[in-house]
Amino acid sequence: MSAVARRSARERILSAAVRRIAQEGIDGVRIARIATDARVSPALVHYHFATRDALLAQALEYSYAHAGDARITGAEAPSLGESEAAQSHAERLASMIEQSLPTTPALEDDWVLWVELWLRAVRHHEFREVAESLYARMHVWFATEIAAGVAAGEFAPCDPGGVADRLIALIDGYGVRTLIGDRAVPLERARRAITDVIARELAVERALQGEPVA
Repeated sequence: MSAVARRSARERILSAAVRRIAQEGIDGVRIARIATDARVSPALVHYHFATRDALLAQALEYSYAHAGDARITGAEAPSLGESEAAQSHAERLASMIEQSLPTTPALEDDWVLWVELWLRAVRHHEFREVAESLYARMHVWFATEIAAGVAAGEFAPCDPGGVADRLIALIDGYGVRTLIGDRAVPLERARRAITDVIARELAVERALQGEPVA
């Protein structure tokens, strides 16, 4: 049995929807194209998702869960392998920042869906809960790692929640400029700017990318 056949129809629809929404925008996407990509009937797409907004909300959840291999999406973190467990908290935080920037094609698609969510949340109040939920999960992800670094004596004492808020704001600001191809903020500059600020705030002796903090 092929990998495509083994996946549930709903999962195939969501995977196809993520790609199509990223390419065409939620208002431009065609259900028939998603159905073709997912190898299902248009009627089945409509069965699972009554409206475009429902499709976007579920596609965001799916993309958030699958865009980064190590992205933590729930309250429980997956068990760590030996190599991951051996990482310092600074190294893990740097990896988490990397997973949150548009560093791969899958993460670029994830970012485009976030932009769609921002626009929907501004114009349609029902999407604010979706945005708040996803941001809350990301906040917990970062705050938990920062708190662990503080407890281990690797990071300076701080308010982990406050640092997480500022980190997410930096990722949003630099990430969107990288996503749109702003030549003043290429990916490497965005990555370095974010990690340098956070390294200083946490009083890490070496920057999160492994270079000395000036």
